[in-house]
Amino acid sequence: MESEAPDNGRPRPNWLDMLSDEDRAFVKRFILQSGSLKAIAREYGISYPTVRLRLDRLIQKIRLTEDHTFTTDFELTLRAQHADGRIDASTLKTLLNAYRQDLEERTP
Repeated sequence: MESEAPDNGRPRPNWLDMLSDEDRAFVKRFILQSGSLKAIAREYGISYPTVRLRLDRLIQKIRLTEDHTFTTDFELTLRAQHADGRIDASTLKTLLNAYRQDLEERTP
């Protein structure tokens, strides 16, 4: 199921579709633990700050689907990779700039 179309006319993806199976399992555990980050940390055997970082990244990823400024699936995917911590901010900026420049050069 997709959300209402952003300004560019393309429908936004459903926020659940943006999450990996591992992310969905984390969200499920989080809900079943009534939102207790301490309980999640114990369950996963990791520290509270690690759980907090993971939750912050999930929140950022979900917010991407509410962002009306992305224009392509490539840009959305790139931003999701950044939200996951797979690429740093500098790399994100470099790749987006190169991509946008390429798009401009291809547009007559």
